Amino acid sequence: MPAQPTTTAATRAAAAYAALTAAHEIGDYLVQRDEDAAAKGHRGPAGAAACARHVASYTATQALALWAANRYLGLGISPARAAAGLAVSALTHYAADRCAGHWAETGPDAPLLVRAAHRAGKGGWLTRDHRAGALLDQAWHKGWIALAAAVAAGPGHRA
Repeated sequence: MPAQPTTTAATRAAAAYAALTAAHEIGDYLVQRDEDAAAKGHRGPAGAAACARHVASYTATQALALWAANRYLGLGISPARAAAGLAVSALTHYAADRCAGHWAETGPDAPLLVRAAHRAGKGGWLTRDHRAGALLDQAWHKGWIALAAAVAAGPGHRA
């Protein structure tokens, strides 16, 4: 019986990143319900619930993609590592998506990430360019997806 191929952490991370990023596009644009997209940034319980529903379907989409890549490519990513990576992606996705519709705000009531972006020197861009918030949101997501992939691919894989 031939030996199972082994993968390096770098190979696992690259494959996980590809799967998580593809699933990000699907979960953020195709799977997300229009009602949740419109409400996820609203303040209060209704906005929080809409964002939670979106992140749940988004995370399920990423989990399916990561599972398929792991199984088909024989990556050996453990379930615990996959869950940890998906948690990183989900929690950071929720944090950014609660900012929807608020990126140009400058006051103390603006969401924490919005205030941080303004303090980091992005305020002029965010208030001048109506596309800036969406671009910053996507950059945030992709950066955290890279970390999520590294977490999923790290030590503790199945040989």
